[in-house]
Amino acid sequence: MIGKLIIATILTGIITGVFITFYELLIIFLTYFIFMGNPVETIPTLPIWYIYFVPTVAIFLVNYISSKDSHIKEYGVNEIAESVYENRMILKIKTLFLKVLTSALSLSTGYMVGTEGPSASIGAMIAYQIHRLFHFPKMFIKMMISVGASAGVAAIFVSPLTGMAFAIENIAYQFIKQYVSYLILASVIAFAITLNFLEPITFFHSSGRHIDNDYIIATLFFIPFITLFIYLYLFLKTKLLYFIDIEIFKTFHRYRNHIFALIGGGVIGTILLIEPHAAFSGKEIVMKLINNENPIPIFLIFLIIFLRIVGTTVAIYANAVGGLFLPLMSIGALTGYGFGELMKIYLFPVEPFYFAAIGASIFVGVIMRLPLTAVILAMETTFDYNVVIATGISVGVVQYLSTLYFDIKAHSNKL
Repeated sequence: MIGKLIIATILTGIITGVFITFYELLIIFLTYFIFMGNPVETIPTLPIWYIYFVPTVAIFLVNYISSKDSHIKEYGVNEIAESVYENRMILKIKTLFLKVLTSALSLSTGYMVGTEGPSASIGAMIAYQIHRLFHFPKMFIKMMISVGASAGVAAIFVSPLTGMAFAIENIAYQFIKQYVSYLILASVIAFAITLNFLEPITFFHSSGRHIDNDYIIATLFFIPFITLFIYLYLFLKTKLLYFIDIEIFKTFHRYRNHIFALIGGGVIGTILLIEPHAAFSGKEIVMKLINNENPIPIFLIFLIIFLRIVGTTVAIYANAVGGLFLPLMSIGALTGYGFGELMKIYLFPVEPFYFAAIGASIFVGVIMRLPLTAVILAMETTFDYNVVIATGISVGVVQYLSTLYFDIKAHSNKL
């Protein structure tokens, strides 16, 4: 049995790595095809009606496809595992391809959703099919799904440790002693494949093991600063839009998806016109803007933050298919970068890129309730103690402050 599990795990890692590479490259291809080139460069040259037309038609199409197969929509990995285990859900190959298609349509047309949710689900679906192929006992379903989810996240982030932490914090608690080796094996294999084709998120401006007291002191100011932005995000998502969804559409529930699709298309189109960098998953912002050594205007930073907060929350209610990890990471990164710029001007000579890494990890850790993943993400992207220590301290404090006013539910790919 152990030999079969090892073979199944290796197959899961290989197939997931190939599938995730195809998924990411499909998103890039569709983005450039739909916007006739790099959207940041081409959007100013395209007709205004086209910029609104693209996300509106895309989200209506996504909603239509999702109505034909409800399993396409985002679910927490734990929810998938429980549903499959209790025979409430069957993961079909057709669902796998439709999920890739709807997610790629959402992401390539500007919706602020992430790739990690679909990637975890893609890995889970692949692992489930391998579970069936090998005729494993039913008791192994949850284990195989957690292995697949771990491989999917490790592949899309080109980051094996983050993938493992993600799976452990979601559904692998009960398997950690018995099956952690399989999580590691699948994650590393999937990571090794995608490393040849995709680029990992890495913050270059880190100094390693040297501890700078200025950053420890600055972190005390950063905690209330980033808490305000987390409050803004949570207020918009859990109070304002939730009220609109529950109360306003109570009478028009039948047309709820159509109305939110129109709202989503209008909001995303407007954001694309105002600032294209504020749209899409956010990976480009984290990788290019945050690691860019040229100063970023503070006004532009906070404009993008606001637009991304609005766009991410609207995308959720419009039923765009995708996760939240990358969008939240980008919001946190830009919040941290903006804070670092303000600190450098008025108080301490700190490096904004440090707080970009800290902010990215905090936003993910607090809103998705993944504190371990947040700390590991900070470590794996920077290998810098200043970032890891600040993240560890901040994520606990900010999570407590956030729960004073908001009910942050347990993590799912789509909150």
